[in-house]
Amino acid sequence: MRLLFDENLSRKLVHRLADLYPESAHVVGVNLLRSSDREIWEFARANQFIIVSTDLDFYDLATTVGPPPKVIWLRRWRHPTSDVERVLRRHAIRVQQFAADLEPGVLVLDRE
Repeated sequence: MRLLFDENLSRKLVHRLADLYPESAHVVGVNLLRSSDREIWEFARANQFIIVSTDLDFYDLATTVGPPPKVIWLRRWRHPTSDVERVLRRHAIRVQQFAADLEPGVLVLDRE
């Protein structure tokens, strides 16, 4: 499972979560910094990534256009990188199930 972290999340997440989500990337690492949401969407679709973002625009794309790609939306997120890491670790099984299920286009996670 490959996650693509949006620019609103830390680049450090790629390395911090490599044990659970190998082959993940950050938009900076794939030369998409300052790209439009649609360009990121198309890159994720072509390269089989799940987009992880706090950006409501990706949620909107996932619910109107539909997958692929899928989106993990961190709702109401204004928390440190360590919290993002903790939530993605805590929900690793749920993320795997989401990735495997063909129907849902978005998984909404909160800090809890």
